[in-house]
Amino acid sequence: MITKPRFFLKALTFLCFITLMSSQIITAQTQSKAAQIEDLINLYSEYGQFNGSVLVAEDGEVIYKNGFGKANMEWDIPNAPNTKHRLGSITKQFTAMLILQLVEEGKLKLDVPITTYLPDYPKATGDKITLHHLLTHTSGIPNYTSFPKFFDDTSRDPFTPTDFILQFKEMELEFVPGEKFSYSNSGYFLLGVIIEKVTGKSYEDNLMEKIFKPLNMKDSGFDHQSVILKNRASGYEKRGDSYINAPYLDMSIPYSAGSLYSTVEDLYLWDRALTSNKLLSEKNKKLMFAPHIKSGSGTYGYGWGVNKMALGTATDSLTVIGHGGGINGFNTLINRTEDQDLVVLLNNTGGTNLGEMSLNIIKILNDQPYELPQRSLANLLRDEIIQNGVEAGIAEFEKQKNSKEYILKENDMNSLGYQFLQTGKVKEAIAVFKLNVVEFPESSNVYDSLGEAYMEEGNKELAILNYKRSVEMDPSNENGKEMIKKLQGE
Repeated sequence: MITKPRFFLKALTFLCFITLMSSQIITAQTQSKAAQIEDLINLYSEYGQFNGSVLVAEDGEVIYKNGFGKANMEWDIPNAPNTKHRLGSITKQFTAMLILQLVEEGKLKLDVPITTYLPDYPKATGDKITLHHLLTHTSGIPNYTSFPKFFDDTSRDPFTPTDFILQFKEMELEFVPGEKFSYSNSGYFLLGVIIEKVTGKSYEDNLMEKIFKPLNMKDSGFDHQSVILKNRASGYEKRGDSYINAPYLDMSIPYSAGSLYSTVEDLYLWDRALTSNKLLSEKNKKLMFAPHIKSGSGTYGYGWGVNKMALGTATDSLTVIGHGGGINGFNTLINRTEDQDLVVLLNNTGGTNLGEMSLNIIKILNDQPYELPQRSLANLLRDEIIQNGVEAGIAEFEKQKNSKEYILKENDMNSLGYQFLQTGKVKEAIAVFKLNVVEFPESSNVYDSLGEAYMEEGNKELAILNYKRSVEMDPSNENGKEMIKKLQGE
């Protein structure tokens, strides 16, 4: 999870999408692939764009694994391949595996209403929703992490699974089940409850008995805050060139949608099991990886995204099965290819572009030209504003925004704006948010942020104008709607 309020990013993202950036292209080199990967990630680390653990396998064999940066910054403990990171939504593939195992055992059916297994669930909605809908994010159940004030008021409190579904079980569906894809942590939370109902055991016990113990995944489990867990990474959020401790999240809430921890080494064992029929028959394994529904630029199976990755020419592509996660202080990604290549990236400093890193690594594995990372233009803007003022900062921004040395990212700019806003530099925050609006006019979030800055300045007219623009572009922006009512005195 990534927090919403104030100086934190405003979107929860458990999915990581593969993106391509414009930067210096590097052709195949004489050095080994492992050495190329090492050099690439060292550069990401130097630019403050990766702090975590990595493992890369080619043709099923590990060719590179390492740690970068700190697992614990207070004690200067480095990340390593055996560092335990929170996984976020990589959890969902394990939940999907449990469901399909229970289908094989004859305890569940994918095409019957969920009220078959949850008789207390409202029939008005539950009779329309199947396990297939929950697995593919096509149920229409509202995503609880998108609820207003979820991070402020709900995410810090412990819940039992049965109690927590009260947060959304009585809500109307957002669309007819099966009609379209809409990412919903609520749906995967319900899958955990169903697993517990039909087995009479906890979700955690099912994981241990059916997956982790059979695969000897000794460094994986359900993350409990109270447990003393050796080699557990701390989670941080990046603030310019520095970091803060990530805000607290009670791990009972992500549950079967996002509460697991693991290491890159354990996830390699998981990947190897998925190439065999040790956990699941070939028939149901194919069902897990089938492209059931279009999701954005790709498709979605059961707990996995199934996408085509462009390598060279428009016709030169590779099928990649993967999933990412984002949870307070962590973001993660596992990508598997049809050639049995594997990239696992576990980062403990909040949101960064792991999809871009994975794409470049896969290109290295396939002897294709790849791209080097660029420095953050937002960081350059921050330093120039602090040293020489807003006007000088804007001038340097305009001068460098098309430079190959720097890259402009919406989230970097948004984070910088909130960094200024948090420290009372409202004029500077407004300047940054206005630049973000100019550069990313199709994003509703940039208008929401600018609206908040104007509200802090006391300019109600411009605050309302920007909040309205944000809500027009994204009708699900409940925060924007509340702010408009507040500013209008309703």
